[in-house]
Amino acid sequence: MTIGFSFRAAASRTSVTRAALTCSAVCLAGVLAAAQSPAAALSGAATRAPAPAASPPSTLYQPGTQVRPRAGAPEVPEDISALSWVVADARTGDVLAAHNAHRRLPPASTLKTLFALTVIPALPGATRHTVKEEELEGIGAGSSMVGVAEGITYKVADLWRGVFLNSGSDAVHVLAAMNGGWTNTATEMQAKARSLGARDTQVISPDGYDTPGQVSSAYDLAVFGRAGLRNPDFARYCSTPEAMFPGEAGSTYGIQNTNRLLTGANGVEPYPGLIGVKNGYTTNAGNTLVAAARRGSRTLVVTVMNPQAGGGFTVYEEARSLLDWGFAADGRVDPVGTLLDTRSVPAAGPSAQAGRAAQAGPAGRPGPSTRPVTTARPVAAASPEDEGLGWSDAAEIAGATVLGAAGVALALRLKPRRTPRG
Repeated sequence: MTIGFSFRAAASRTSVTRAALTCSAVCLAGVLAAAQSPAAALSGAATRAPAPAASPPSTLYQPGTQVRPRAGAPEVPEDISALSWVVADARTGDVLAAHNAHRRLPPASTLKTLFALTVIPALPGATRHTVKEEELEGIGAGSSMVGVAEGITYKVADLWRGVFLNSGSDAVHVLAAMNGGWTNTATEMQAKARSLGARDTQVISPDGYDTPGQVSSAYDLAVFGRAGLRNPDFARYCSTPEAMFPGEAGSTYGIQNTNRLLTGANGVEPYPGLIGVKNGYTTNAGNTLVAAARRGSRTLVVTVMNPQAGGGFTVYEEARSLLDWGFAADGRVDPVGTLLDTRSVPAAGPSAQAGRAAQAGPAGRPGPSTRPVTTARPVAAASPEDEGLGWSDAAEIAGATVLGAAGVALALRLKPRRTPRG
């Protein structure tokens, strides 16, 4: 297309302005087209990039064992007696295999992973706190304890080691008190679980103590374990095999991690490359475990809930078998789902909330014009490999670079509005 300009003295300033805007629009369209199709920019031909292949639908809500083996894939261990389990890649979030992944069961002390995810960011490890009598009230009978005592001043980091190594519910009670109280902490934990896409978890007692209505799932616990590994403090605490804990009159005593796959205690052979995470036990939950291990450049997260065979250490042997299978199946299975929250959720933000209120129908139900936005939320602080610029972002950056401020202003006037992102 050729655009001509008249140089007659009678030409109006309005005509020149309109022509300039038309030129800017054409230039902007060319830049955006080039950004959308690099191949077209190189060849001069207008080509359309092929659509990405759709991933198979998740089968994680289906009962029984779910796996998608390729040729040569190892068989999933047949001797796993746990009511529910998950094997997932910690970096990508791909679930390699699972059994009743979303079955809701009592989590026992593995719920302390969610407690740590929620509270660690609020309480710096170097903070010192003198324990009060009321902070140790209400600890359930038979709860595991690390020995926190009234009147002793602890660093927050000491209390976290008491949580992860000894599963100390006394340490949980003190940290929850520092975080605003037991009920407030449970509410924050519930919100944290939902923000991570963990929809099976109901938090009532932050320490995981058997409480009517308190449940989680192998899927949700894997989500918490994966998120925890991305937090340096969480990862350091959960992988500590032993430490010294403050006692009375300035004394200290040794504590050891009760995760036998990490320490090799009680005749359980330690697992090579084990990072740790968290184990648990209550009467209703049985034995539960979130375990993570690294081999080469790959890290797996495994959750095992309530084995039905063997003794109290069966949970470790079943986790061992699932870790062995997961490493052997590297590149030989297709994922059956993901630990990333990819559900459709309403757009967030004040303007979106106001819009939803205006569009709400009877009884607060969304009206017909409410449109969900699909978001794939990375868990915690995603690594560079997990995130990248979307095409629209790249196109806007290209437009800003070539056209300058005037071009960007014009682009903002021409492009359609987006739904606000939270």
